[in-house]
Amino acid sequence: MAFHNDFGRKGEQIAKFLLEQKGYEILDENWQYNKAEIDLIAYKDKTIIFIEVKTRSGSYFGEPEEFVDTRKQKLLTEAAEEYIYIMQHRGEIRFDIIAILLDKNLEKHEIKHIEDAFWNY
Repeated sequence: MAFHNDFGRKGEQIAKFLLEQKGYEILDENWQYNKAEIDLIAYKDKTIIFIEVKTRSGSYFGEPEEFVDTRKQKLLTEAAEEYIYIMQHRGEIRFDIIAILLDKNLEKHEIKHIEDAFWNY
């Protein structure tokens, strides 16, 4: 498997652990709809949270969260709409970003959880 796949997977594991420590219930991982994939879908306080995890080895080209552009937000929103429809969820939703700076040895990391990172709904 390619290093970038391991790198991204490690970031998602770190994000999942953080969310579980904060009391989130993980509903789905890597949920796909059309061209979109939602990294993590969680539930807390009667709210479904759609989470995009961005893992980078450095911030030279920008912070990880800056890579969730409007095109990506639109794809995530479309996927979230389908998920809400399938699950028949009538409550609140939110879109979060978990930005991770991870060293190339996959050992040390900095993490930032951005709640309500965008709203296209």
